[in-house]
Order: sequence, then C-alpha cells, then structure tokens
Amino acid sequence: MSKQHIIELDRTLYDSANIDRSVFKTAPGLSERIVREISEQKNEPSWMLEKRLKAFEFFKHTNLPTWGPDLSGLDLNEIIYFARPDAGESASWDTVPEDIKKTFEKLGIPEAERNSLGGAGAQYDSDVVYHRIKDDLKAKGVIFENMDVAVQQYPDLVKEYFMTQCIPINDHKFIMLHAAVWSGGTFIYVPKNVKVELPLQAYFRMNAERGGQFEHTLIIVDEGAELHYIEGCSAPRYNASSLHAGGVEIFVKKGARCRYSSIENWSKNTYNLNTKRALVDEEAMIEWVNGNMGSGTTMLYPASILRGRGARSDSLGIAFAGPGQNQDTGAKSIHVAPDTKSTIKAKSISVNGGVTSYRGLVKVAKGAERSKVSVECDALLIGDDAISNTYPYMKINNSSTDIAHEARVGKIGDDEIFYLQSRGLSEEAAMNLVVSGFIEPVIKSLPLEYALELNKLIELEMEGSVG
Repeated sequence: MSKQHIIELDRTLYDSANIDRSVFKTAPGLSERIVREISEQKNEPSWMLEKRLKAFEFFKHTNLPTWGPDLSGLDLNEIIYFARPDAGESASWDTVPEDIKKTFEKLGIPEAERNSLGGAGAQYDSDVVYHRIKDDLKAKGVIFENMDVAVQQYPDLVKEYFMTQCIPINDHKFIMLHAAVWSGGTFIYVPKNVKVELPLQAYFRMNAERGGQFEHTLIIVDEGAELHYIEGCSAPRYNASSLHAGGVEIFVKKGARCRYSSIENWSKNTYNLNTKRALVDEEAMIEWVNGNMGSGTTMLYPASILRGRGARSDSLGIAFAGPGQNQDTGAKSIHVAPDTKSTIKAKSISVNGGVTSYRGLVKVAKGAERSKVSVECDALLIGDDAISNTYPYMKINNSSTDIAHEARVGKIGDDEIFYLQSRGLSEEAAMNLVVSGFIEPVIKSLPLEYALELNKLIELEMEGSVG
C-alpha cells in the first residue's frame, strides 16, 4: 500500500500516509478491507491474515443462532470492530496515559499486581496498554505476553496452537467473527514442572461507544506445571449496543493443573457472547470459576474436553440477572478418555424480571469408561416476576459411567425477609445475608481481593435491582 493511497475502508476516514497508528479507529461495520487493515496494523505474518480471511468468509455465510436469548437487538453493522487507544504498551504504570490510568486504578490496577499477583496486563478497547511479569517467573521460562506481541516473538508456538486444535475458526457464528477481527488478549506458556504460585491477571476494558472487543487468550500449561489465571472485564454504559466476543483456549498437558477465574461485569448495553474451551490431557485438571453479571445478554458455556486418561474438570459459576437482563450461562464437559471426572456447579440469581438460564452439555464417549459426572444447578428467585430456566443435555454412550444431576430453585419471599427482620436485621441486610450465603461457594474459591470485588459487585447489582 503506497503512502499516497487512501485506505478504502467502509466509512473509515483515515489516510495511510498520515495515520497515527496508535489511535487508529475503524468506522462501524465490517468488510474484508477492515479485516485486512487490522492485520496490516499489527504487521502480522501471512498465515494469520489467511486465517482471518477464511474465518470472515465463514462468518458472512453463517446465520445468527436461533436458540438461546434474543439477539435481534444486536446490529453487527453498527459495531466498531477495531479501536486503538492513544497509548502504546508499557511495562511501567507511570508511563500509561493519565486518563487510561485513572480508569484502571478505579478497578484496582495496578494495586492488585503489587499485592497478590505474579504479573498483570491491562487492555483498553483493542490494544494492551500495560503488561508486566515478575522477574523470578521470567527466569523460570514463564511467558506472559500480550497476544499481539506473542504472534511476533513466538510465531511457531502461536501458529501451532492458535485456533487449531481447541477452538476451530468455523465453530460458530461469533467465533468466526472473533477469528476475523481478534485483537489483543493474553498469551501464557508455563514450562514443564514450573508452578506459578501467584496468580497472573489481565483486565479488559471496553470504553468506545458501540465498541466491540475481541481479545484472545491462549494458555499452555506444560506437563506437571501449575497456573492460576484471572480475567476481569468491564465497560461503561451507553445507549447504543456493544459487543464482547472474546476467545479463550487452554491446553493443560499431562499432570498439569490450571485454574481460570473470570469476573465479567460488562454494562447492560453489552452483548457478552464469549467462547472458552480447554483441552485436558492425562491426569491433568482444569478449574473454571466464573462470575457473570452486568451485561444485558450473555451466552457463555466454558467447555472442558477431557481427552487424557484420568483428566478432570471442575466448573463453578454464578450468574446474576436484574431487570432487563438475560444471563444464559452454563458449562460443557466432553469425556473422551477413560477414568475421567467432571463436576459442574451452576448458581444463578434472578431479580425482578431478570432471566437466568442454565444451559449445560455433558457427553461421554463409548471409550470413556468409568467416567464420573456430577451436575448441580441452584437458582435463587427474588421478586414475583423473576425467571429461572434449566436446559441440561446429557449423552452417555457407555454403561460404566457414574452420572448425577440435581436442580434446585429457591425463592426469597416476604415471610423469609420478615423472619430475619424480626431478628433485628434491616430489609436490605436480610436480603444481602441470604444472597451472601447462596454465593459463598463461589466467593470462597477466589483469592481474597477478587472475592471482595465479586461480593461488592453483587451487592451493588442487588441495590440497583431491588431498590
């Protein structure tokens, strides 16, 4: 592309000769030109551009899903697919631009890094603006990088794992979109037998109105290694719809262990259509801990494919839906190898018209003998018009599988609140006490700082939904 050439993006008003690539922003809508421009902005290798373009072709010819929450309010032609902030990546918090720094400091970055993390990253719209890992982990060979940087610095490793084995680019409509326009995210590699004792964290902030965020997380935990990774997400509220369609791929090698914790607090104008999946090898373990609230519509079902003998998966999640919210969440466990084990515990809170749905999938292959599966769904209803749905699906192809499914629904009514008030509690304190007890298993599974954050977020959501 010559210096005189004007970039022919749909409704994009930037000249390639004069453009400041640190603040580049596409206009709403998506075309092949925009996909190519994103790749050019990042100076990507040809194989990545080819993958993007192939995914875009799949996307164009695939319909929106007809099951789950109503997506008719999401106009994909009005989304801004790439917005680069006025900041490069920094390893020092002091050099991050002041307005961006203030946003993240309100969210606990970088205080959390100093207190309890082995490393932290922060992404603002389409770009990572801060990334740092502690020197002792780097000395052990741990890689903790911005995903865009990893494509440049570790091309062979990224090419081997990126959207090949775990999440193919044609998996569904929104992963096709993700593969075409992904930007930023996290790349982690933990070498054999290295145990990362302090969590690594990334925080994603979608700040642009009508914005789309499509970060990609790729984690490889090699044989015998251990990792705890934490993601946090947020966005301000606008009148126009926003879209989050990230992708998470986790490879847990033989005898390794990975815990992935996520607190997603997108604004109510956001469609949160995220895809998370792990491939788990022999005697390895993946743990999913998810807190979902904030967004107007969520479709999220972390999946574990247990492909090695003795592989294990634990999934624990909480979803909160207040008025006008539809949280369609759950988990998937696919048992391919023998002696595998999975547990799914899903909790939901629906308040005053909010809708929560558990949507789960369990598959046990014919060769996955002596597998064990436990699924528990607990729903708490507050208010007369709160709604909770359960959509479990189980396909078991051998007779040696031990499987159990439980579903419970409880309601906080006037009698329960009156009883607690008679013991000296205010109505608000009584409500919070019941909710705190309900979410305790999720809270206990998080580090203290994040447990406090999740608890506070739910309290604030309760105030806004009940008050």
